[in-house]
Amino acid sequence: MGVEVSVEGLTKSFGSQKIWEDVSFTLPEGEVSALLGPSGTGKSVFLKSLIGLLRPERGKIIIDGTDILQCTAKELYEIRKLFGVLFQDGALFGSMDLYDNVAFPLREHTRKPESEISDIVMEKLELTGLTGAEGKLPGEISGGMRKRAGLARALVLDPEIILVDEPDSGLDPVRTTYLAQLLIDINAQIDATILIVTHNINLARTVPDNLGMLYRKNLVMFGPREVLLTSEEPSVRQFLRGSKLGPIGMSEEKDDAQMRQEQAHAEAGHNDGSPGEDEVKGVPPQMQPTPGSPQRQGELRREKRVAEMLDALPPEAREAIRTEWAARGHGNGRSTAAAHTQDSVPAESAHADSATTAAEPATTPAHAATPGGASPSGLDDHYGSGQH
Repeated sequence: MGVEVSVEGLTKSFGSQKIWEDVSFTLPEGEVSALLGPSGTGKSVFLKSLIGLLRPERGKIIIDGTDILQCTAKELYEIRKLFGVLFQDGALFGSMDLYDNVAFPLREHTRKPESEISDIVMEKLELTGLTGAEGKLPGEISGGMRKRAGLARALVLDPEIILVDEPDSGLDPVRTTYLAQLLIDINAQIDATILIVTHNINLARTVPDNLGMLYRKNLVMFGPREVLLTSEEPSVRQFLRGSKLGPIGMSEEKDDAQMRQEQAHAEAGHNDGSPGEDEVKGVPPQMQPTPGSPQRQGELRREKRVAEMLDALPPEAREAIRTEWAARGHGNGRSTAAAHTQDSVPAESAHADSATTAAEPATTPAHAATPGGASPSGLDDHYGSGQH
């Protein structure tokens, strides 16, 4: 099962340039979370900080109860075994074939015999739809296949935490959706805690249990996905719509004069480049595991956790949560946490305090997320095993 990951008051700079400041939130165990933000907001820096590749100046990074900023090098080495990381470009060794790339962590961190390593490697290659490609070099395959090979390598140590940096980088929308489905199926199978850093709005709207956004060196909000997806906070709304209307500019935040000018253009009928309101309004259904996969245990824990904070969430988020719970309960006949709604939890509960913080804007970082079988054949059908 995945483990809880908490960051408290995290601040990171490069020289005099502050990347983000006083960031605090919790990734609940076994749930899928995603972190959004404009380019240059330090999302990838955040992932590298979680595994100890970069060291923030202040704050805590608590992995399964241990602050990695205070532990020894030997302790950090052991904690890193909890992680599997899928980097943007796959980060494969160009001189090794896919088999040896995927086997590398097993040879580095374990004393397993080659026969056992072979079984594990072939299992992960099959899981990611790469059976038959194990002898190919990274330069001989497509970017999508390299991405999946990187994911196979991230899974060989059976990680309890999976970090995914821009999974859609270099992929078309269809292949991005298949990779997202694979992440959901993996979560259902091994119950790992997953954090996805992405610019992909469709992925962010449909995949994670929890959603957050970095902007202007701060965490705007973090919590149940419905909170951010129904938010009217200007930077969040603009980012989700992909619109020019809002505080986010081409290179940095805009001044008031530019924002007024763009608003006037929009009111005069100029298309701001964003999709229609109907395309981004509301909360779409969350992606579910492939039929035949296990029930996601993280989803069950999330329902209980969110039910306890429900009354403290914004009305639009509450309504979206209740609507989805009702739809799922009607669809599969199982009892959901919808039974724990409005009248069952006092608004003054301890969880309500943290949930209220989640709905607040960038001045107060959020804590609403603070707790409590894959289809390889489908991948092969749509990816194949050669160049794309």
